[in-house]
Amino acid sequence: MVQYFDDNGTVVPVTIVSAGPLVVTQIKTPEIDGYQAVQVAFEEQKKERVNKAQLGHGQGNAFKHFREFSTKGKIDFDFKVGDKIDVSLFKDGDTVIISGISKGKGFQGVVKRHGFHGGPRSHGQKHSEREHGSIGGGLRNKVPKGMRMAGRMGGDRITVKNLKIVAVDVANNQLLIKGAIPGRRGSLIEIIG
Repeated sequence: MVQYFDDNGTVVPVTIVSAGPLVVTQIKTPEIDGYQAVQVAFEEQKKERVNKAQLGHGQGNAFKHFREFSTKGKIDFDFKVGDKIDVSLFKDGDTVIISGISKGKGFQGVVKRHGFHGGPRSHGQKHSEREHGSIGGGLRNKVPKGMRMAGRMGGDRITVKNLKIVAVDVANNQLLIKGAIPGRRGSLIEIIG
C-alpha cells in the first residue's frame, strides 16, 4: 500500500495491483459445456514447467494460473480465444469486487481469533487472563457444535465489495485501488468490475 495524492491534494490510501494482461484460453458455451463462462490465463512461465496438455490448451504458451468466470447475463461480452484483457477496461472511479486468500496467521487464541476480552485482571487471576472461559456445562455433557475456540486463523477466501479504482496505469498494467485488499504481497486476487 502507498499514499496517493489526488487532483485536490487529498491523500488517499491505495493498494497497487499488477493486473494482467490476461489471455482468453477457452469460451465455455451451454451447447458444449452446459454452462456459460470464459477461462483466462495469467503469468507466463517456462514451457518445460508445464505438461503437453496445458501447453496445447494455452495455444503454445505456458501459463501459471488459469481461472474461470461466469459470463451469464453479460450482454457486452465479445472476446474470442487468444484475445488479451488488460487494465484499459477499467477507468477512474469504477467500483470493483476483489476476492483473495487472506494472510495465514497460524494457531491463535480466542482473544485474537474471535475478539474475546479474556478474564478479569483481579480476583486471583494468575495465568488465565486470555483464556476463553466456560465452554459448556449446565445440563449438557458435550461441547456444543460451533463453539468458538482457539485454532488456525487466516488462509480463508475473503471478498471485499465496493472498492474504488483511484487511477489506472495502462503502460505498466497497474491499478490503484482505494483501501486494503485481502492477501499478502504477491498473492493472486480476482477483480470483478
